[in-house]
Amino acid sequence: MKTSIVVPSYNELRTLPGVLKALAALPLEKEIVVVDDGSTDGTREWLDKAVADREFPCEVKVIKHESNTGKGGALITGFNAASGEIIIVQDADLEYDPAHIPAIVKPIAEGEADVVYGSRMLSGETRTYHIVYLWGNQFLTFLINLFFRAGMTDSYTCYKAFSAPLLKKMRLSSTGFEIEAELSCKTAFLGLRFREVPIVYAPRSRQDGKKINYRDAVKGALKVLRLRLTLRAADFGA
Repeated sequence: MKTSIVVPSYNELRTLPGVLKALAALPLEKEIVVVDDGSTDGTREWLDKAVADREFPCEVKVIKHESNTGKGGALITGFNAASGEIIIVQDADLEYDPAHIPAIVKPIAEGEADVVYGSRMLSGETRTYHIVYLWGNQFLTFLINLFFRAGMTDSYTCYKAFSAPLLKKMRLSSTGFEIEAELSCKTAFLGLRFREVPIVYAPRSRQDGKKINYRDAVKGALKVLRLRLTLRAADFGA
């Protein structure tokens, strides 16, 4: 079963080569879909050369946005371009270890789940860059569990894997980091078979390029509330 690994990237030239090297080495039938979201640091030129030189021994698709749209915009583009039966997200910054991906996609490949998250809260080994980030994630997860009975421990984890046909029915619209809230809310609302597996997370600092901030947490909370008020089964053809 083919897995599409969608990599949204914005000015990540320092870490993206290492991420792609690690992804290419995974023992999976796969494609890598890199969405460059308007980078200005040389990422686009490096990607062109790497693909032309066949630097990675697997299928690599590169899609370029002319301007920065946000993580959600990049993910939606990547999801639409993916051809695998399973789709998983991989950030370009090395906070998440690609070695976790086979264990995350396995329950979907074996027909035991529709959606699998890699939870930073279950391993007991995850470090936190700042306690405020942890509180923000816990608050957003609490809201999603409260309003959608989601049963999640880590709603804003990067590692979200989906059965591709079900993901493409979600009609996603978020362009920023609130895409994480939208994916989690719609997973629960649609009653998809959900599972979490433990992962270890190594956060980077804002000085190293961490982009999410408190404004994104506010947008995420508002997104959860808006979806609670507006989601209808008819929106998904149910």
